[in-house]
Amino acid sequence: MRSLGNNSLPPAATSAPRGWPFKAGNIGMAVMVLVFLVAVVFAANQNDVIGWIVAIISLGWLVLAAFVVFGVRGATRKAREKFATIQADLAGQASRHGSGPHGGTELVEEEVTRINAVRDQKLDHSFKIVQVQARVIRDYLGKDSGMVERALETIEITAHNGRGMIKKDDGGEPVSGTVVN
Repeated sequence: MRSLGNNSLPPAATSAPRGWPFKAGNIGMAVMVLVFLVAVVFAANQNDVIGWIVAIISLGWLVLAAFVVFGVRGATRKAREKFATIQADLAGQASRHGSGPHGGTELVEEEVTRINAVRDQKLDHSFKIVQVQARVIRDYLGKDSGMVERALETIEITAHNGRGMIKKDDGGEPVSGTVVN
């Protein structure tokens, strides 16, 4: 019975049970072992070359399946450990920056700088696209109207996306500032 006042589950109750014996890897390995054993029994009973070849092939598949299952389990374990380490590092950084004299503003400023750098890189890429399409228009003007139309359409789409990157988040006026040459 649970209390009406506290409906939150403990962390252990929200994750998958650890004692669950039948994982997908275990079932797959059991099937591969069973196939190998059946192949060996049939090969021994029939005592022919084809049966032993099938047994060797099934042994190869069993070894491959074991390699994949244990490899994936190991990679999952390492990824889980790495994720926990990263979470602990981030929590430590947040607590250090949050208790400093600036109250965590250094971390926010770093994030803003990183976001601005990504935006600037996207804008640079958009301008390069416009330059390439302008060259396409110059090359195909009067020769291939379809190519010119596609280039103009690409410029329109790129300009629209670029303007979206430099507008304020509220969808209002474009960002104001000083133009740097």
